[in-house]
Amino acid sequence: MFQPLKLYNTINRELEEFQPIHAPFVGMYVCGPTVYGDPHLGHARAAITYDLLFRYLIHIGYKVRYVRNITDVGHLENDADEGEDKIIKKARLEKIEPMEVVQYYLTRYHDFIGMLNVKPPSIEPQASGHIIEQIQFIEKIFEAGFAYESNGSVYFDLLAYSKKYSYGEISGRKLDDLLSNTRELDGQDEKRNSFDFALWKKAGPEHIMRWPSPWGVGFPGWHLECSTMGIKYLGEVFDIHGGGMDLIFPHHECELIQSKAILGHSSVNYWVHNNMFTIDGQKMSKSLGNFITLDELFTGSHKLLERAYNPVSIRFFILQAHYRSTLDFSNEAIQASEVGLQKIFAAMKVLPGLIPTGPDQEFAKELQQRCYDAMNEDLNSAVLIAHIFDAVRFVNSIKDGSRTISSDDLNILKDIFKSFVTDVLGLKDEAITSSNTRLIEGLINILQAQRQDARLKKDFQTSDKIRDELSNLGVWIKDSKEGFEWGVK
Repeated sequence: MFQPLKLYNTINRELEEFQPIHAPFVGMYVCGPTVYGDPHLGHARAAITYDLLFRYLIHIGYKVRYVRNITDVGHLENDADEGEDKIIKKARLEKIEPMEVVQYYLTRYHDFIGMLNVKPPSIEPQASGHIIEQIQFIEKIFEAGFAYESNGSVYFDLLAYSKKYSYGEISGRKLDDLLSNTRELDGQDEKRNSFDFALWKKAGPEHIMRWPSPWGVGFPGWHLECSTMGIKYLGEVFDIHGGGMDLIFPHHECELIQSKAILGHSSVNYWVHNNMFTIDGQKMSKSLGNFITLDELFTGSHKLLERAYNPVSIRFFILQAHYRSTLDFSNEAIQASEVGLQKIFAAMKVLPGLIPTGPDQEFAKELQQRCYDAMNEDLNSAVLIAHIFDAVRFVNSIKDGSRTISSDDLNILKDIFKSFVTDVLGLKDEAITSSNTRLIEGLINILQAQRQDARLKKDFQTSDKIRDELSNLGVWIKDSKEGFEWGVK
């Protein structure tokens, strides 16, 4: 039985009970990075938000296909239809191939996001690998009567669309407002209206990334890739589409319009958006000098940082705020998170040594339910963490003898830490991990000593049994003149 999860659906602007189309299967699409620079705090918040959703859906029994795209072509400087492609600009400045830029920063994105213990998606498609599908998508928009060609570029005809479908479903913007503010823009006179957006852009002779199409050599518009790849990998209607609030307009509005143009209906049931970072109360931006990359964060190399911060502390800091709230970054806030995180890890180290000494008091069961209630109320990780601190205090009171716990309650308490701290919140203590590694090494050494003793006594049946049991557990043993070697298969 699945938990009664509620999600805030941006398109309806209210909490809705989550009802997957094909339970227990869930299709989730999230807008990933444009890979032309190092990942920053904004990337971290988005990645952790949807990692939390991914983890929780799996925890409560769903099978999730999580698609996170990579934009490696078509994202222009002003995030609309003009300017230079961001990746090509980077390649030109550094005098390297555009795909060298993509590969370098994609690898760094994976490395840094991985340090935050973010699970990889099920599928990670790149825009440049789906040019044929994007061209086919444009052809369908032509067939529906919502596209026009102009000087080798193709644009979406919003006026034609508005005669059949409503505009601004996700952003709340009104086409009448756009019409009243219409003006001629330099370099955009090939459009019928300034608010029409590019589906395909004609490539100038200096444009490196270019492909043949029915309309000439060019490249796809930014908004097209997500509509195309979402439908390709998740179907004409899928469950969840996520991304930052800064993508609601124009990116997600254009996505919704494109898909509806060819399907006659929306392709997404739940639009989910995470909020942004501020730095000491100001919007994060390069012009303000408060733009912090994850590399700077983990090394302490940014001028605003007092020191380097551990990735798990950053993850915990992000999770302490609800994903739809603005999150203000400061050294004081991160350091406070570090203190709280260590209290949780300290309790987890105490937990295995607790001994049941009293009757069942139902406290742990009630606490466990409150943890589920918090997550089921739109992934409220902030409230969940407050409940986990209740569990920490409970552990400490048992340790100091001021409270007792039954065997059943102790097992539930252990499950709370395992399920919610480790599995759902994705928090791991390197010290605990190292301690476990030392424990495993010690146990294998003890077993191998017993095996060697059996061999000396010519008790080969016991010797072989120990070796075979270790093998069944995925551990190989190799004897040598110096002793033995072992490893995990």
